[in-house]
Amino acid sequence: MRLSWPDLQKKVLEAVKAAQSSHDLSIIRLSEPLAGPLKENFGERTSDVSASVFDNPTPASLEADLTHYKELFSKLRFSYLEQVTKEKFIRAIVGDPPMVVEHQENVELEKALAVSKASLKAQKTEVAELVEELEKRGRELCRKYENIKMQTAQLESLPETIEGLQASIGKLKESQQPGSNPTLNMPLEKTLALIEERKKERAKLDKQLEQLQLLVPRKTRELERLNAELQPLEVKRLGSTASAREAKRRKEEALGGVGDDLEERGRWWRGVESGLKGMLDIEG
Repeated sequence: MRLSWPDLQKKVLEAVKAAQSSHDLSIIRLSEPLAGPLKENFGERTSDVSASVFDNPTPASLEADLTHYKELFSKLRFSYLEQVTKEKFIRAIVGDPPMVVEHQENVELEKALAVSKASLKAQKTEVAELVEELEKRGRELCRKYENIKMQTAQLESLPETIEGLQASIGKLKESQQPGSNPTLNMPLEKTLALIEERKKERAKLDKQLEQLQLLVPRKTRELERLNAELQPLEVKRLGSTASAREAKRRKEEALGGVGDDLEERGRWWRGVESGLKGMLDIEG
């Protein structure tokens, strides 16, 4: 049976809450495996560190307690070595017969001590690396835990957000006038098909535009050539027009046969002008 989205979301949220409730990640819980045996073995503490560290541990109190014990154990080790050395020395002196140590024995003891120190140093290095790795994993787990808490809070607020979005969608559908734009009421598949068709048309138009842009330089050169050919004809037209006007003026002022000659020349120039206008498609 396939669950709906709200039911699936509710089920996931319940599973996350159940997992969080079964794993209480706190300093108190994490320190119980260590603090329990210590409380039973040591009972009442006599050190100057706060005695409430086992009852209510915090990162600061645990750090202070760790520093205190490091200093205390360092002092105890020094006192122990000093006491044992004194005791052995006194027994060697007052013993019967007194203990005599040869130089070779000291050399062998120094060699054994060097080996022990090297082994101890290696173990300390290993422990330091292990502690560093544990701290790194602890910080990483802390970040993951905080991220999970944030995502859980977002998951809890998600149903309300979805309801608000669904209400907004319903209002938009109600406010939209049916038939105002048929493309807005198309299903998803038809909308995608229409988008693909529009993309193809746009690509086709872009290709045509590119071809036309390639023709622009050639058309520009052709236009320049026609303008160059048109300029002499335009000069001739202007000259013919000026001559015709001059002939008309002379006709009006002329007398006798001279006027008839000028009129004949005027007709000829007018015919030339009409021919040029016809060839050049110029409106006079």
